[in-house]
Parts: sequence; C-alpha cells; structure tokens
Amino acid sequence: MNCIKTSWDEEDQRRNYSCPLCRETFYPRPVLVKNTMLAELVEELKPHYQSPTLKKRKCVEASVKLQENICSHHGEVMTFYCRTDQQCICILCSMDNHKGHETVSAAAERNEMQKDLGEIWQKIQQKIQDREKNVKLLQKEMETINHSADKAVEDSEKTLTEMICVIEKRSSDLKEQIRSWQKTEVSRVKELQEKMDQEITYMKRKEADLEELSRSEDHTKFLQSYRSLSILTGSTDSPIPKTDRLWYFNDVTTAVKAASDKMQKILTEKLPLTKLMNRAEYLEYSCQITMDPNTAGYSLVLSDDNRKITYTDQYMSYPEHPDRFSYSKQVLSKDGLTGRCYWEMEISKDAEVAVAYKSIARSGDSLVHLFGYNKKSWVLRCNDSYTLFRHDSHTTVISAPKSSRIGVYLAHSAGTLAFFSVSETMTLLHRVQTTFTEPLYAGVFLSGSDGDTVEFGRVMPSLKRQRVD
Repeated sequence: MNCIKTSWDEEDQRRNYSCPLCRETFYPRPVLVKNTMLAELVEELKPHYQSPTLKKRKCVEASVKLQENICSHHGEVMTFYCRTDQQCICILCSMDNHKGHETVSAAAERNEMQKDLGEIWQKIQQKIQDREKNVKLLQKEMETINHSADKAVEDSEKTLTEMICVIEKRSSDLKEQIRSWQKTEVSRVKELQEKMDQEITYMKRKEADLEELSRSEDHTKFLQSYRSLSILTGSTDSPIPKTDRLWYFNDVTTAVKAASDKMQKILTEKLPLTKLMNRAEYLEYSCQITMDPNTAGYSLVLSDDNRKITYTDQYMSYPEHPDRFSYSKQVLSKDGLTGRCYWEMEISKDAEVAVAYKSIARSGDSLVHLFGYNKKSWVLRCNDSYTLFRHDSHTTVISAPKSSRIGVYLAHSAGTLAFFSVSETMTLLHRVQTTFTEPLYAGVFLSGSDGDTVEFGRVMPSLKRQRVD
C-alpha cells in the first residue's frame, strides 16, 4: 500500500492514477483499502516455519534438477546414503530394501568425502604442478634442440662454404696450371712446326735446284754445282708427336676424379658430421690389446705376450674350449672394449682386423661364425690387391693402397668405429656409425700363406704430431 501511495503521490501533478498491476487508470484518485484475503494467507504461513517438525528440515535452493533427488520408489527426498550399496536413499528406503545396511545421512557422508576430495584436490594440484614443470622442461628441451639445430646448420653451411671456397680456389689454381702446361706444350709444338716448315721450304728449293741441274747439258757446270747441291742441312728425321707428354692431363683428370669419388663417398655415408681428430688426440685413447689363447683357431700361433698372431700350415693341438674358433683361423682379444679405445697393428700380406661381440658363434657349417658375415662383427680385410670392409655379409670395396699398419678407433657409447691406414700420415679407410649393444673384442683373421702375421704394436713416436688426412 505504501508503494502504491508513493507512486501515486508522484502522479498527483498529472492527476492520472493507474494500477501498477493491470495499468487501469482512475480519476479521481481512489482510496486504497487492505486486502483481507491476502493478509489472512500471510498470517497462516508464519506458524508453518515455527513448527517443531519443519525446524529440523533444511531449506535448499529450488532447482530444476530437484526431481533427480526424489526417490523413484517412495517419492521422498533422498537425504541418506547407503555405504553398503554406495548409493543415495530416502528415509523409507533405509527401513525397506536397505534395512540392516550401513547408512548415514547424506550430509555426514558428504563431510567424509569432502575430506577425501581435499586430498584428491591436493594430489591433482601437485600433478598439475609437476606436469607444468615437465612442460617447461620440454619447452626448454625443444628450444635447446632448435638452437642446436640452427647452430649445426649455421656451422655446417659455414664449413661447407669454406670448403666450396677452397675447391673453387683449387679449381682456379688447377685451371691455371693446366693452361700453363698447355701453353708450354703448344709453344714447344709450334716451335717444332715452324722449324719443320723452314726445312720444308729449304728442301723444296733444293729440289728445284737439283731438278734444274739434272736437266743441264753443261757437264762442267753440273760437276761444279753437284757437290754444293748434294749436301743437305737440317734434321733428317721427322719428329714423331710426343703423345706421352699427355700424361700430365691424364694424371690431373684421374686425380680430380679420385678426389670427387672420395668426397662423394664421405658425403653419402650415414655418419655424424664430426671432425676427425689428429693422431695425437687418438693416441690419448690408446689401449693395450692382448689376445685370448682360448679363442685361437688351430692354425694360429700366439706369441708369449699374446700380442703377435702368426698363421701356420701345421695343426696346433690346442685343448678344447667353448670359446675356441674350431673351424676358422680367428682369434679374439682377452678383454672387452667399452668407452673410447684406439689401437694399431702391423700386418703382413693377407690379413683381416676386426671387432666382434663375445657372443659371436664359434663354429658351424655356414659362414655365421666368420668375421663380417653376421650382425655381431665388423671387419677390414687388407691384401696386396684390394682393401674391403664387411659387416653382416655386406661388402664395401675401399679405394686405397695397401697399408702395413692399421689403426682402429672405437667410441662405444657414440656407436663409432673407424679404420685408418697409418704411415707418415693417417688416412681414414672406413667408418661405421651404429649402436653397439655389447662390449666389443678386437679380432684377427689370417688366411694367407705360412708365416703371415698380425702384431699389436706400440705407438710410433714419429707419428705423434701427424694430422689425419
């Protein structure tokens, strides 16, 4: 009533009064009276909240999902929780289907679960933090990878650009040398050609004089002129073109082709783009290799210090041993090799130097136990005719001269194995990049003539400062 009166007081100046509910207008302003029916309903509602029974119940916000909280069997609100069946029930359910079960109020169960919920929440928060930390670490790792890749590309491009500059410079020098040789040879040939032309002119003049003399009927003149005309000057032999002078061009072409093939081989091998160390750096990883007599084949003789292996046509009556190569002329080192190792060997005639797992077969009807014919060994074979590398029956022929000293470098964890020819310089013969799953053992195979040897030698002092080619 106060609200309506206030509203109409504001409308007094317009003398137009309207009902705020139905908007019906009145004039003059009507007198408002109390709605007795509504007043009685309000009075009746007030004793409802004072009822002892209703005071025990908790009012909740009205929800559109209220029906979901009503028991489908009894139509009562589900205010209890059956721990036995792990479901919400009403008061009648606790006295019916769930009689004798462990039941508590829904609020009590909520309080218990709320505690567990807090622990779960803390665990989730911890996992979130852990995951966020891992994400940051992964992000950092990705940034490191990208940075390393960018740097590798930059460094590689720089190195390759420098290499291209060197090749272009060498190409320019080579062209200059070839042209210089060409100029010298052409000048020599032209000089001979001019000389020959002069001699031809001289001979033709002589020929004409002789023809004229032969037709002369004056005997005295003939006799007086004959002596001077019959004397020939200049060379009497025709110079044969010196095709052997072309050796320079052939050698240059061959050398360039060999360099190109070597570079193509290096660039196409699946190897990490790492710079070869100098020999002094390899020697820092030198190791003492001694062979295991219990693995030696029956055609091999070991020296007293087990560092020299000699092939013999005689059958050696070694005692049987499970590690012995029964049908092959092979032997393995006594100790396994891990980490970084380097060793050198002096070889004579036909020999193979290898590395192998100890689990390689020791006998068999097939080639499975021979170095290079299985997945467990890697071998370099050297003889007077050729050099080759073999692994798992796959052979790679190596274009390199015969070497009497071989160096082997192993970086076990990096999966790198390299063979070198060692003389006044070190030359890389072959390099392998793989994953080694077992310790490796140095191996030797001899199949040549009686007296062929392989000896694990000491470092040659004169080579300590030599660089790798």
